[in-house]
Parts: sequence; structure tokens; C-alpha cells
Amino acid sequence: MDATTAAVSRIVLGCGNFGGIGSAPELFGQGEPDERAFAIMDEAWDLGIRAFDTADAYGGGRSESAIGSWLNATGNRPAITTKTFNPMTAGADSGLSRGRVVRQLESSLERLGVERVERYLAHDFDPQTPLEEVVATFQSLVETGLIGAWGVSNFNAAQLRATLEIARPAVVQNSYSLLRRGDEREVLPLCWEFGVAYEAFSPLAGGWLTGKYRRGQDPPAGSRMTLRPEAYAHLRDDRVFDALDAFEATAVDRDVDCATLALAWLLAQPHVNAIVVGPRRPEHLAPVFSALDLQLSAAEAAELAALFP
Repeated sequence: MDATTAAVSRIVLGCGNFGGIGSAPELFGQGEPDERAFAIMDEAWDLGIRAFDTADAYGGGRSESAIGSWLNATGNRPAITTKTFNPMTAGADSGLSRGRVVRQLESSLERLGVERVERYLAHDFDPQTPLEEVVATFQSLVETGLIGAWGVSNFNAAQLRATLEIARPAVVQNSYSLLRRGDEREVLPLCWEFGVAYEAFSPLAGGWLTGKYRRGQDPPAGSRMTLRPEAYAHLRDDRVFDALDAFEATAVDRDVDCATLALAWLLAQPHVNAIVVGPRRPEHLAPVFSALDLQLSAAEAAELAALFP
């Protein structure tokens, strides 16, 4: 594997906007239509990205279906991660019980048009199902060959520690960025100690690290702050805007855009194995590859982190 291929292997195409905006039921059917989703996947594949990330909740299954249609049309076969149990879509048939997980995986495989996925993740922690049952279910799916490995997403330190007392997941996938760094306290050290891969999703904090949100201005039409503002409402704070102003000035000094610098900071973190990027347009992948070329030192990364409250 040459240096370029090794670098690109740290990029995972996030497909959460295909046919919806993440797992929000009220936005199912919105997001990127199949034509644009195909264009994004084409561009990602042409650029060398070979790992795609989705979930049964994204677009109410539309994301998986779009990927399946693209696989069938192109014959390409990236490594696929999908997930199950997102509380946003919880209903009567919910949780991580063995029966439900098996049913959901069967549905995901059908939508994707594949016989197995490389990784299958618990999309969130389920307090209603014994963790021993959850782990045993995922391990049995590895043994039957339906999944290559299992992992967890949106787990906090206590939940991850409890999981590690039973078995070691292959990967933890959590939100991590310059504006969300809580995992640095315990989750990242746990992953490092136990040899668990760590993937960061929402690396641009819903667009807040791209420069699109300005103090005293309404958010751009169609942005996350107009579609799903709840997750980022706490960022409307003068301290955050002050940090973003300083961050943008640093990006200008380096002659790069804010998105490139934010992604480069994540790639400079020694315990981050990969980042999950979710472009809305094919051209949005450009900053990702600029970030791969912008190799920050540990000291430079620390200086950027110090800008943020």
C-alpha cells in the first residue's frame, strides 16, 4: 500500500444524507436524491475511497437502497458499514434484542443487495437489552459470516467500558471534532488501551467548522441549522463565534479553507483511525483531499485546539 492509498484509507464516505437527513423521520425522502447520491459515490470511488458508511435508519432505509442500486449499476464493491437501532426512529419494534438485530440485518442486506457487510454497528446504546445479549448477537453474526466485524456508535465511556468487560468491539464510531472533544477524556484512551479502532463522524460539526455560520446572520437555506438545528443550537454562543473567527483567520494565513483545516486537525489526532465525511455534493470532497496533503504537526494541532472553548 503506497502513501497515497494509505492516506485515503482513513476516509470513509458517510451516506447519511442519501434519501433523508440522517435518521430524522420528519426528513425521510429529503436529502440527496438517487441521482446526486450516485454522483457522490462515483466521485468518492474515483478518488480512491473504498469504505462507505450507512445505517438502516438513514432516510428510513433509503440510504441503503441507494447504495445497493449503485453497487448493482456499477459493479463496484466498497467495504460497507451499516448500523441498527437509532433512538430517533424508535417504535414498538426497537432496541438491540437478538431477534430484532437479526431481522434488521436481513433487511439491510436485502436493501444493499449483498450477502454480507464488512462491519455492523450498534447505532446507539440500548438500556433495555442486556449488554451480554447484544454482544453475543453480534458475535454470532460474525460466526455465521453475515458480518465481518462488529462495533458500537454513540457509546459514552461507561457504556464502552461495560462492553469491553464482555468482549472487544472492532470499532467505536462517535462524533468528534474541534467543537466536540468530550471523547478525549476517556473514550479515546480506552480505545487506545484496548486496541479498538476509532472513527470520527460529524468532523465539521454540522457545517459549523466550514465558515458557513456567521455571528448575527441567519443560517443558509438548506443547511443543518435550518433542517436539524437542535443538535447544534448550543453553538450559538459568542465564545464559539470568537473561536471560529480566530480559526478562520488561521485558515486564511495558511491559504486553505476552514473545512480543510478542520479535517486536517482530525487527521493529525494519533488515536483517530478514520473520519466519516458526508458530502452533500461531489465537489464537497475536495477539502478532504486537501486535508490529506496538509499534514499538521502535534504542536500545530494543539494550537488549533487551544482556540476553542
